[in-house]
Amino acid sequence: MSDFKLDLGALRRTPKPAADTDIAKVDAAGEARGFVDRSPRGKPGRKKSERTGQVHAKVLPHISEEIANEATRRGVVQGVIIEEAWALYKASQR
Repeated sequence: MSDFKLDLGALRRTPKPAADTDIAKVDAAGEARGFVDRSPRGKPGRKKSERTGQVHAKVLPHISEEIANEATRRGVVQGVIIEEAWALYKASQR
């Protein structure tokens, strides 16, 4: 039986490029294709979409689950549930 030898000293770790440069490349490529960062700095939630004006609500996890379950049960999107809740709120303010 012949001896199998592997020179582990020849194996070297290749240094990884800095993560910041990778992120910068991805951001630049996205911006070139029309994608922009809409996340606000220092503010909770997300800014509304400039294209559609859609508001992204930030709710507690148990409320989010209840909205999702109701939307699934009724076969509608979650936005319909939120719109109906807003209409009820507005009607109660009159």
